[in-house]
Amino acid sequence: MSGAASSHPWPTEIRLAKDKRTLHVSFDDGSAFALPAELLRVLSPSAEVQGHSEAERKTVGGKRNVMILAIDAVGNYAIRISFDDMHSTGIYSWPFLHDTGRNADGLFRNYLDDLAAKGLDRDKPGMR
Repeated sequence: MSGAASSHPWPTEIRLAKDKRTLHVSFDDGSAFALPAELLRVLSPSAEVQGHSEAERKTVGGKRNVMILAIDAVGNYAIRISFDDMHSTGIYSWPFLHDTGRNADGLFRNYLDDLAAKGLDRDKPGMR
């Protein structure tokens, strides 16, 4: 399926920054986002983080300095991101990446609020 046939924007470029801490994604609707590795890691669409329901969703701490080691295509609809903490099970669809980019500021604020509410922080590993 091409971007024109989809209701979601299609990526035109996916590029990892040299420091491996930011994923740059551009879409065919003209939008472009610089997505921090930390945000992508803590929002991972994996079962480990998201669980199988909202009640099972985990907040992951200690990821301030996480880096992206690899990006692999998953069909023509997503990428799998491998992080230096050995997490590599999330499948990041085009709509997920676009929505994360559009809402990054609010998502990051929510993450910081969740960390505080659960007694976690960005520098110490932990999950609740």
